[in-house]
Amino acid sequence: MYFSRISIIVSMTALFASAFAMPATLVSRQDTICSSGSPECCDVDVLGVADLDCVTPPVAFTDAASFNKVCADVGKIDMCCVLPILEQGLICSSPSGS
Repeated sequence: MYFSRISIIVSMTALFASAFAMPATLVSRQDTICSSGSPECCDVDVLGVADLDCVTPPVAFTDAASFNKVCADVGKIDMCCVLPILEQGLICSSPSGS
């Protein structure tokens, strides 16, 4: 009985020690291009109120220039829409940094 308690304590200590021994690394992520909305690739912008035929970007991007290129490759413009619904973007603006 005493041996099982000691083995549990030793194994739990080893588990916690290994968790703390792992080095912390930063993962590179995309910039905050669309801080107030969702990134969308759209056909037509109507006065910043509505955008027509919007789709999510088909491939990943990391900054405003690559977001612009991803949308241009499919023949659309890059926009940040607050409410993308039914392939329409409502209250859209240009991405920051472009």
